[in-house]
Amino acid sequence: MKLIVQIPCYNEEQTLPQTLADIPRSIPGVDQVEILIIDDGSSDATVNVARKLGVDHIVQNKNNLGLAVTFRNGLEASLKAGADIIVNTDGDNQYCGADIPRLIEPILAGHADLVIGDRQTQDIPHFSPIKKFFQAAGSHVVSRLAGLKLPDAVSGFRAFSREAALRTNIVSSFSYTIETAIQAGKKNLAVISVPIRTNAKTRESRLFRNMPWFILKSVETMVRMYMMYQPLRFFVTMGVVLTVIGLIPIARFLILVMLGDGDGHIQSLVLGGTLVLMGFLTFLVGLVADLISFNRQLMEMVLERVQRADIEKE
Repeated sequence: MKLIVQIPCYNEEQTLPQTLADIPRSIPGVDQVEILIIDDGSSDATVNVARKLGVDHIVQNKNNLGLAVTFRNGLEASLKAGADIIVNTDGDNQYCGADIPRLIEPILAGHADLVIGDRQTQDIPHFSPIKKFFQAAGSHVVSRLAGLKLPDAVSGFRAFSREAALRTNIVSSFSYTIETAIQAGKKNLAVISVPIRTNAKTRESRLFRNMPWFILKSVETMVRMYMMYQPLRFFVTMGVVLTVIGLIPIARFLILVMLGDGDGHIQSLVLGGTLVLMGFLTFLVGLVADLISFNRQLMEMVLERVQRADIEKE
């Protein structure tokens, strides 16, 4: 049983030593513990520090590609390196490395494919009240979309079984946390959350620029992922809303006609007819999107088989 702890890094020369020091190299039930860093085009000495500290695997992006792509590259490299379990943690030492055994225990026991560490954000002192509120609200929305119970959906401290990693396809350019959670739910993977500890804050988040920006990007990711996996429900709902709104001015016009006061209110009929037509077209778009979604699922199956074959050759 091989465990690989992957760490996406961007200019982490100051925090990487402590992050690495906190990772246990011996865990009950695991034969090998290896560390892999994915350097996302750092301009500092992150890679040199990693080599000096004996990191087992180093993957380097030539340019800064962003967290989601860096995470995906890490999964691919970990699978090719023979990982049976992959733990993802942050290079800023946000998460307590000593909790890795707790994180992987459900996978070792055969109870989970994906385990997400619950930071219990309500108890983190350096999180502002508004950040705690939006974290809880966002986790609730992601839980509903994924059909899972996720108290901390955006936690980056998570463990993947080999099977879960093979079935994970990252398409977002923003972050992997929301996308992997929704994918896991839609693919019927067994997902468990376990409480984990966090360390003292070492720097400001590079992903969390400001609250409005973070919310916008998170909502964008949620909507895109929901549309990818349930397009028919999304577009039919939109079509029904447009149709119902369109029927209101049409009904108004018909009532006025029956009362003998239809002249001069033709705009109600035009507006209502336009909205009803838009609702019908939205429904048709949903049918097309649903067919595209099935094709995408077939392509994912092919991609998964190609990836398995490619990894087995290595």
